[in-house]
Amino acid sequence: MAKAIDRRQFLKLAGLGGVGVVLGSAIPGLARAHEDDDFYFLQMSDTHWGFEGAPNPDAKGTLRKAVAAVNSLEQQPDFIIFTGDLTHTTDNPVERRRRMAEFKEIVGGLKAKTVRFMPGEHDASLDNGKAWKEFFGPSYYSFDHKGVHFVAVDNVSDPAARIGDEQLAWLKADLAKQAQDARIVVFTHRPLFDLAPKWDWATRDGAQAVEVLMPFRNVTVFYGHIHQENHHMTGHIAHHSARSLIFALPAPGSQEQRTPLAWNESAPYAGLGFREVSASSRADAPRFVEWPVVKA
Repeated sequence: MAKAIDRRQFLKLAGLGGVGVVLGSAIPGLARAHEDDDFYFLQMSDTHWGFEGAPNPDAKGTLRKAVAAVNSLEQQPDFIIFTGDLTHTTDNPVERRRRMAEFKEIVGGLKAKTVRFMPGEHDASLDNGKAWKEFFGPSYYSFDHKGVHFVAVDNVSDPAARIGDEQLAWLKADLAKQAQDARIVVFTHRPLFDLAPKWDWATRDGAQAVEVLMPFRNVTVFYGHIHQENHHMTGHIAHHSARSLIFALPAPGSQEQRTPLAWNESAPYAGLGFREVSASSRADAPRFVEWPVVKA
């Protein structure tokens, strides 16, 4: 059993698998989590369970290492959310369900009391999310936690990379219940803006979702899909992408193809990791730290 470590110790271990990065407040601010209405959650993304081969020689072990790393935290998060591509795509519906069952069994070992999921295109685009919903429930939803309103948007079940009119109407109705100064956190898989459309790093009607969000003064969007950190603003809305738990991808539009980055034998798991987000119902923006996959 892994020895429990606190988050400061975890940061010191970052050299084992990557570099921890703090955005927003300095680390001392993170110590306020769980005081009054403060709390923290983890974003994990793009595990691609079922992927095999280069560039990750530990494709069958990386997810388990990430689960062990999270479980070793002395203070467990209020919840964990996986922002899509839980499994790697397959044309075989039987194999698709087998991968989802295996993924669910592995992450069932997380200590956190609440774990939430949303699909990626690898999970859902070939069958409009049918298998994914069998295992994980609705593909889009909202919930409230300690004064913050969370919204999960499905921009992958439509193979054309659209959110769709029905879901956009739902989003508008859901947000209509919120005050314009409400704290709102949105989760998506693809970016809602045109980051690199030729690489499928965009949502065709994402601008409509951003338009719905724009009247609210305190909105932050966390997404996956691009297997790296990227930070972008649409007006006052901040968008932050997460690293992957299987392989890293090149910077947006930096080369002709989005070929995965080569495995670094001298720094295994470099570029992979998950995110801790400290949030509050107060006016301060979410604060977050990037954690590496810690080698067992």
